[in-house]
Amino acid sequence: ASYTMQTLHVLRRKPASPLAFLFPVALALSLTICAVFYQPTSNLSASIHVQGHRAAAAQLRLPTRCHAGSQNDMDVSRRQAMAGGAATPLSLGMLNGVLSTGVVATPPASASLLTAQQPVSDARELLRDALPIKNKPIRKIQKEIFTKITEAVRVPNVKLSEVQDAVSSSQKVLAKEKSAILKDVIGEAAKQDAKQTLASIEARLNEFQTIIDNKDKQEIPIKQQEVLRLVEKVENDMVGEFPFKIPQEYTSKPLLMGRASLEMKVTCKSSTTSTGGVMKIVLDGFNAPVTCGNFVDLIQRKFYDGMAIQRADGFVVQSGDPGQKKTGFIDPSTNEIRTVPLEIMVQGDKTPLYGSTMDDMGRVKELPMLPFNAFGTLAMARSEFEENSASSQFFFLLKESELTPSGTNVLDGRYSVFGYITEGKELLKEMKQGDTIEYIKVLSGSENLKNGYEPSKQIPESSETVA
Repeated sequence: ASYTMQTLHVLRRKPASPLAFLFPVALALSLTICAVFYQPTSNLSASIHVQGHRAAAAQLRLPTRCHAGSQNDMDVSRRQAMAGGAATPLSLGMLNGVLSTGVVATPPASASLLTAQQPVSDARELLRDALPIKNKPIRKIQKEIFTKITEAVRVPNVKLSEVQDAVSSSQKVLAKEKSAILKDVIGEAAKQDAKQTLASIEARLNEFQTIIDNKDKQEIPIKQQEVLRLVEKVENDMVGEFPFKIPQEYTSKPLLMGRASLEMKVTCKSSTTSTGGVMKIVLDGFNAPVTCGNFVDLIQRKFYDGMAIQRADGFVVQSGDPGQKKTGFIDPSTNEIRTVPLEIMVQGDKTPLYGSTMDDMGRVKELPMLPFNAFGTLAMARSEFEENSASSQFFFLLKESELTPSGTNVLDGRYSVFGYITEGKELLKEMKQGDTIEYIKVLSGSENLKNGYEPSKQIPESSETVA
């Protein structure tokens, strides 16, 4: 069609015979017919999808485990990419251990469809979705309150009818399915607590109705979050034993058999608008127990305290390289770098994939339980061609889901996501290379760490062993 329009535009300016019009029109019609009636087989489609991801990966050269590189080198790479006249969007890359910009390969045909579906980008909702529970009534309330109301307030004029529908549906579920909800709560003490929480949800929904009647649009998101926090509390009470058996080869490593909440304080030295601040992070050991266990173990060792932010280029904020000759944590018991495997829980699976990307496993159309959807997604950096080489280096993704939607980027299924920033994510925008991580500490969930470092049992040393 583009060829036809260009040809007709030229022909308008130059005398031509009627036959000159027929060729481009016939060509355009032929191409259109081929596009409509040609349907590739599923195997071929998957093959093209895989090749597209691999081509993109080859061009992007994603975050890798490396020494803290020179920001000047990164800027040079960026200028070279811009000078090359690249018209496609800039993307995350890694060249010789230095983040750079590159040309994005053409995304698969399904990209626009996935983008139109507005993937969830809220960190707390992603964490709720990732809980290992199957109670349909509480999930119904969660989705009514989050999805419908979020969509209703997204537009300039809040759709009060959609908010009303979400609240009414939730009230009906709560009235009819309360016993079904309580049935899945673990333990009698937790059941009594859940009864009180459900009563609080019912009260908040009634308050929600008053807000709708008064058309108080400013109060809608506030009340929405109040209800969702209560729903989350009930859902947490439904989690029983750890949902799967850790593979034998990883059972001796530090493991987080559940979730943990962290606090990370950063001092900004170069920002003109911030001196630093604190971020709250939730690690999800239900879906990445080995990766989370490794991270919490390093936190307990105060490995990251006082460490510099080693990369902050607008795509990621990265740290964790202890410097000197090595690129990770030296385990005192072996005097070697301790590594963790690539670990990805795929939606619908009972156990994570270990040591292989979703592309390599031929699962490019599926989605991970912990996607790179939220601003501030936390993941492990690794060597580009070594899936099991992650050690201590981590990064926060700075892009929103609209720019890196699930299924259309080469991050999902290739890097181990193990947590999300739940409070203070705006601080990431202020961070610069050379800023300082004052500390990372565990606020709750340390009891879920197995085989980990226990500060209270350690004999004080004159110095820490780092790489």
